[in-house]
Amino acid sequence: MERCPACTSARSAWPECGGPCLAGPAPERPGRCVMLRGRRRVGKSRLVERFAERSGAPFLFYAATGASPRDDLARLARDAQASTLPLAGLVAAARPESWDAAFDVLAAALPADRASVLVIDEVPYLMDTDGAFEGMLQRAWDRVLETKPVLLVLIGSDLSMMEALNSYGRPFHQRGREMVLGPLNPAEVGQMLGLDPAEAFDAALVTGGLPLICAEWPRGAGLWDFLGEALSDPVSALLVSAERSLAAEFPPQAQARKVLAAIGSGERTFTNIARAASGIGATPLQRALELLTDKRIVAAELPVSLRPSKDRRYRVTDPYLRFWLHLLGPSMEEIERGRGDLTLARIRESWTSWCGRAVEPLVREALARILPDAGLPAAPAVGGYWTRTNDVEIDIVGADRAPIAKELLFVGSIKWLEQSPFDRHDLAALHRQRAALTGEPVPVMAVSRSGVDCPGLDAAYGPGDLLTAWPL
Repeated sequence: MERCPACTSARSAWPECGGPCLAGPAPERPGRCVMLRGRRRVGKSRLVERFAERSGAPFLFYAATGASPRDDLARLARDAQASTLPLAGLVAAARPESWDAAFDVLAAALPADRASVLVIDEVPYLMDTDGAFEGMLQRAWDRVLETKPVLLVLIGSDLSMMEALNSYGRPFHQRGREMVLGPLNPAEVGQMLGLDPAEAFDAALVTGGLPLICAEWPRGAGLWDFLGEALSDPVSALLVSAERSLAAEFPPQAQARKVLAAIGSGERTFTNIARAASGIGATPLQRALELLTDKRIVAAELPVSLRPSKDRRYRVTDPYLRFWLHLLGPSMEEIERGRGDLTLARIRESWTSWCGRAVEPLVREALARILPDAGLPAAPAVGGYWTRTNDVEIDIVGADRAPIAKELLFVGSIKWLEQSPFDRHDLAALHRQRAALTGEPVPVMAVSRSGVDCPGLDAAYGPGDLLTAWPL
């Protein structure tokens, strides 16, 4: 659970903690720093700004733009003028031309006799390859900022760069507390929207747990009612959030964006992605895939088995972005001219097959969280297994480690159909696939949206069982 960066109040109470926590500990160095990361549109900036507003402490909220250093420093002066720091005019009057000078004048503007909050949003935009900004930040923190009763909050959406900011060997190493703000999990989505367990998973796949999109979902409304309403509004959060995130991450002509679109369309192998991305060459494709995986936008996965494999497959990590790339993005022109009904009809036609594949990562995560139980042991690794030709494909493989396991703990199948339970035909297919993976009689299990209609399983789970993985 996310906590207040100063007093560790629970996330739900963070904006209401009232601010006494900002008094700071040791008087000689009362400053504290928090490095908050999380993917775009998850609500980081809004959460921190509301906390600062409700704390009662004077604060400055600055958001980098990714433009030139001169433009970013000019933006700092403008944001300072709009802040509640009592000496904010110093920043605007000084017009600093470097971050060294900017930190000096910021330190002078921070009160020494009361707590204050200084927020720098989109920090990765300011980080350069030679580490100059990080070095200036470290010097300013060590020499001046930490001696003031200030809470410095550094926010960033580029997960790998924010992790690098606090990594060993970097100038700002161990000078702040790392925090991660994730999207709403399926249980939180279900509670917020008043949905039953199966519908909660549907909503989590469509919204990705992004608060802005969930806020547009009428409480108690079904999936198709929500989609019908959202697709009739070209500026709904469901439609615009992905495009804004992509625009912030990649220019339209970027190779990585073309590759991401190919993966989002359903292609999972290197060869098929290259074909779908207009025949992009092997070297630029490899670079693009490395960039996407480094940014945690794409996951590169290997089958879990007792033998090594090179059959790597790629998927978009964010369920909402995956939904948008496959089912919404290609239809934006149609939606903008008022024909969202056509888009909705196509989503209905492909929903079962798309949802059955998209729900797999959530199911695996849930199992990793809830095991062990009466039926299955704890599994340090929960993945899947496939062959290059897909003649064998096992939805769930639990093992002692991944991707090359020493011991397989169980195998399982996911059947996510609304009207069809897991039956004896599905069980027979699972036994055949297990035999292709291992000769050992490892336990077999099933995850079914509509229940189980056969004996012979060591364990079975439905949507309600899976939701217990995320206690509220």
